[in-house]
Amino acid sequence: MYSIGEFSKITGLSVKTLRFYHEQGVLKPTCVDDQTGYRYYDDTKIETARVIRALRDLEVPLDDVAEILRSHEDEGDVLEFLERHRQAMEAKLRQLTMIRASLDRIILQQREARRAMQNATFEVQEKVVDSLLIAGVRMQGRYSECGKGFSQIGRRMGRYISGKPLLLIYDAEYKEDDADFEACMPVSKETTTEGISVRPLAGGRCVSLVHLGPYEELGRSYAKILDYVKRKGYKLRSPCREVYLKGPGMIFKGNPKKYLTEIQMLIEE
Repeated sequence: MYSIGEFSKITGLSVKTLRFYHEQGVLKPTCVDDQTGYRYYDDTKIETARVIRALRDLEVPLDDVAEILRSHEDEGDVLEFLERHRQAMEAKLRQLTMIRASLDRIILQQREARRAMQNATFEVQEKVVDSLLIAGVRMQGRYSECGKGFSQIGRRMGRYISGKPLLLIYDAEYKEDDADFEACMPVSKETTTEGISVRPLAGGRCVSLVHLGPYEELGRSYAKILDYVKRKGYKLRSPCREVYLKGPGMIFKGNPKKYLTEIQMLIEE
């Protein structure tokens, strides 16, 4: 007979784990001293402990381990169970892969937002923007409803999203209830998805201004950039763009005073 400490060394299971398995009825000691409460194990328990450890290494739930020990003695006997467990592990792997992709997006977005904050001059600039492959949902209504479009793209195109969300604004003037706009996300793959337009968005020379603060205060930045356009005598191409460098996150809403939105107005050459 082996004491629990000796049995722990033989099986590679900690004393704490052995006590837990006893409480759960998975691996009971051969006997327990009535006076001291000490647990003792004989040689027959070593093989049981090995089977338990092998199954737990495969992440088989403890309840299932107990069922297998009660009903089976050979791997061939548990073939159907092992196949079901493999399917469950594949589903878990797919879920973990999606979680990892979401984490990668959050980390990338926050790093880019931090760089944008450090590099922003908050002054009107002229620059060239590259063409993008985008997934877009054309909408009419209030600008504040654009989140529905972004959510739709995120659900359908999540794994292909490769950049910051942007809004294409087709109206030449501000409209409160019947605005014409398109929620867009840069994507890495051109694919067909119902209700979402996936296509190239042309680049070109533009007038740009990074706005710091709530979306409700974007008007003052629009005034600044339009004054610059008029002084330069530029003619603009539709649509205007709002690129959301930093806004409400996937976890926290954040402080609207720290939101970063880049207004881009393409110049007609």
